[in-house]
Amino acid sequence: MSINPATGRTVTISNLSSGNYGSYNVEATFPIGTGRTFLNIVNCDLHNVLTDKVNFTTNISGCTISGNLKFSHGRCTANKAQSIAVVATQDNSPIGSDIEVYGNISNSFISNSQANYNFKFNNNFCAGIYVYNIKPGSANEIINNTVYNPVAADTAPFYVNLGTNNTNPGNIAIMNNASSFVVGGTNACIQNKSNSVSIAANYNVFTNTFVTEGNMTQSDNSGSMSLVFDTLTYVVTGMNVNAGNPDIKYTDLDLTRNDAGNGGGSNNWYNYWPASNGNRPRVNYLSTPRSITSGTFNINASGFSK
Repeated sequence: MSINPATGRTVTISNLSSGNYGSYNVEATFPIGTGRTFLNIVNCDLHNVLTDKVNFTTNISGCTISGNLKFSHGRCTANKAQSIAVVATQDNSPIGSDIEVYGNISNSFISNSQANYNFKFNNNFCAGIYVYNIKPGSANEIINNTVYNPVAADTAPFYVNLGTNNTNPGNIAIMNNASSFVVGGTNACIQNKSNSVSIAANYNVFTNTFVTEGNMTQSDNSGSMSLVFDTLTYVVTGMNVNAGNPDIKYTDLDLTRNDAGNGGGSNNWYNYWPASNGNRPRVNYLSTPRSITSGTFNINASGFSK
């Protein structure tokens, strides 16, 4: 299925099964000069989703993707894919919203190469989170993810490398994550290969000895923790319970202290899974203030019917 970008065009795909063969993809074709195209994909069974084009927003939720998911901007919630990559583009009609990747399963990695937008990677289950570019001056989040890799890799499970000639400054909060990995090319839990990127690493828990490499501030991280990673239900249990940031902003759904890993905080894994939900309508996004002291506040939500 090919989608031709056009200024102001909105395309919605719901309840589609496209098969899992090489040519059965949902993809954006040639980029447009200016203006923006919006694509909504919900509750679909797909092979590859390749919408990594200029000025293209992809909002995808509740989908099973047997191949790869590549997009350049948008919101990605409660999907299962082989890999999830936010791809670099040179947008000339930027949009004000962030890239949001919440509550997904990736059998390999989740990565960001986009330099036009802030990114938020929260409450995902994957084998690695990699950052290859950031928006200059941005504030980015890698919070409450579970990263489990039983195969030795060349890099740390949390890896930042913008490249030799890229000096984009920016901040990344790496917090409340739970991880375990087989040591390969490095024994570092978090690697930062770019001095221009400031990492704040806090309240992360690892089964490995906690080791870092590169420019970062850190506090309250723990290594050699007893954790159990379930690759069938995609949850982590053990010493991650109540090990996350104690600030009220990160409180769990049961109003207890944050659990490190994908089951903690407001964007909790259990907001999205199990995916079937008894075939009832599903709320797939809810944005509210994490704490309210007084005054009025805004709520932004979306959902879809199966």
